[in-house]
Amino acid sequence: MEKITIAIDGYSSTGKSTIAKQLAKALGYVYVDSGAMYRAVTLFAMRNGFIGKDHENIQALIKLLPKIKLVFKYNKDLGYSEMYMNEENVEKEIRSLEVSKHVSRIAEIEHVRHMLVNIQKKMGVDKGIVMDGRDIGTVVFPDAELKIFMTASPEKRAYRRYKELLDKGEEVDYEDVLKNVQHRDDIDSNREFSPLRLSEDAIPFDNSDMGLEEQFERMYNYALRVIEKGQ
Repeated sequence: MEKITIAIDGYSSTGKSTIAKQLAKALGYVYVDSGAMYRAVTLFAMRNGFIGKDHENIQALIKLLPKIKLVFKYNKDLGYSEMYMNEENVEKEIRSLEVSKHVSRIAEIEHVRHMLVNIQKKMGVDKGIVMDGRDIGTVVFPDAELKIFMTASPEKRAYRRYKELLDKGEEVDYEDVLKNVQHRDDIDSNREFSPLRLSEDAIPFDNSDMGLEEQFERMYNYALRVIEKGQ
């Protein structure tokens, strides 16, 4: 059976990664969370004092980008790959609200996007991949056989993210999470390089009122139809 490339884009906290993982597992494909790569670079910038609440030094970060080595390593106990930065497992740390507050700023830097997009393109050479992010269907894999664009209301997305952070033991306020979601939407949609946008050949997918099971079934059927059509 011929393998295809599946690109899942959309706004923050729409559940892209959750659905993409399920879809990749069901199809026997490789799953790549491109957002984890931008989060890892953000964590690197925070640790080195290149970005914070009231300051940033983007040029210093750019100079050290070649020093950042990003690798996904599969964790068989979890059933998915985790993000390693310079041989350190940073999967938990990159999901914090503090990283979320700065990741859109880091992701709009041309040098960062250029580096990570090149890595991502190489990952998809052999197809059989499900990758989610902001510019997968428009920039990374413009020729992907299946493109999904996920969205939901800011309030629904903020509540999901709020619950997720609480479940991880973080002390967060819903209003802070909502502001972060809205702020990221604005930056992601209006940045100069690779802005978040719906490509003409992508399927709009509003999951505001959908459960995980319904979302997965719909996407899985989309994928099967594309795969069968290409046989």
